[in-house]
Amino acid sequence: MNNQPSQPTAAEAVARLRTAFRTGRTRPLAWRTEQLTGLCALLTGHRDEIADALHADLGKPRTEADRAEIDSTVREIDHTARHLEQWLLPDPVPASSLTRLPPGTTAHTRYDPLGTVLVIAPWNYPVQLALVPMAGALAAGNTVLVKPSELAPASSALLARLLPRYVDPAAVTVLEGGRETATALLAERFDHVFYTGNADVGRVVMRAAAAHLTPVTLELGGKSPVFVDRDVDPEVVAARVARAKFSNAGQTCVAPDYLLADPATARALEGALARAVEDLYGPDPARSAEYGRIVNERHFDRVVALLDSGRTVFGGRHDRADRYIAPTVLAEVKPDAPVMREEIFGPVLPILDVAGLDEAIALINDREHPLALYAFTDNGDTRRRLAEETSSGGLNFGLPVAHLSIPELPFGGVGESGSGRYHGRWSIDTFSHRRACLDVPLG
Repeated sequence: MNNQPSQPTAAEAVARLRTAFRTGRTRPLAWRTEQLTGLCALLTGHRDEIADALHADLGKPRTEADRAEIDSTVREIDHTARHLEQWLLPDPVPASSLTRLPPGTTAHTRYDPLGTVLVIAPWNYPVQLALVPMAGALAAGNTVLVKPSELAPASSALLARLLPRYVDPAAVTVLEGGRETATALLAERFDHVFYTGNADVGRVVMRAAAAHLTPVTLELGGKSPVFVDRDVDPEVVAARVARAKFSNAGQTCVAPDYLLADPATARALEGALARAVEDLYGPDPARSAEYGRIVNERHFDRVVALLDSGRTVFGGRHDRADRYIAPTVLAEVKPDAPVMREEIFGPVLPILDVAGLDEAIALINDREHPLALYAFTDNGDTRRRLAEETSSGGLNFGLPVAHLSIPELPFGGVGESGSGRYHGRWSIDTFSHRRACLDVPLG
């Protein structure tokens, strides 16, 4: 006999959240801070359960669960909690702009919560990418409906069980399920929809939201390139790229997707990358406690089909029963090879030979705007040209992926890699209406 209470329908859940918002319960600073404190308590108090769920879903190593899902999320939420009161203060307009209005006139902007927010979370970082946008929406004073990914069922079930204990259950609802649940939710009217995932589903989300004129934040992906200049230390590059690329078995939206280097630099990187991977995972990554697995057989098959796209420098081993694909580097890859036609989202790193910066920029610009662009160079003119002549969600010199850990920086894509931004104060901007207020004396 199933003693678990049935979850509400999409319509029922949205109606309850909208009713709760209209009571005003989510507006006080004390309520907002209490929700953030509760989320941190959930993460720190259930560290082992979270790590176990992540391992069940993704084979995620404990160190990655702690670093990338738990501790990073706690830091982000704590940063918001510490600065929230200051961020929410009205922002006065300088009096000099009001000279044509009567004396005593004042003007300011204020942040008003939007109402009820839908957060659709992905499977690759199922805890972090559910709770960080949720924290931003709660900090902005909204009610929130979270739809975790059905492809990470252990993490989804854990969030559904634990969240009502740590945040206001009248203001936060978790609805589990697959495509039917998502379709039913998107048929409802929300005040903001926040989706993390791939561009194809992002288009579905945007079309559904358009029926209600609902604003949408899309956190998507794309092929994030790495340009490696000549005369940089290949060992430093390889160590930093390997950690960023092969964490979570390459299933990271901002993971380096491919390397661009001149032929001599590319050949030097081959050996350096092999050494960096062995430093991280030992001679046999399949036996390493620090290396994860592909989420399911469908994604496994998709990534394995890309392995013949170039000369295998190292790796290439795979085991479908274990959902294991070894960290793999491919060299002498052509721009039109299968591995270059879509975001890899797996532990395969192609190296493309380019004559120099001009060819690298042209190749980057021939593709959709990536979520991130990484470069290793000490040349000031090269840095300037990459900044001015390309477009990407983020731009990092010297260390891939690290911009996510700085809450003062906005995180988001551009074009095919997404729209909108969040993290820190940028989440307050996203989940609020910045209201213009003018006060003109009557006398």
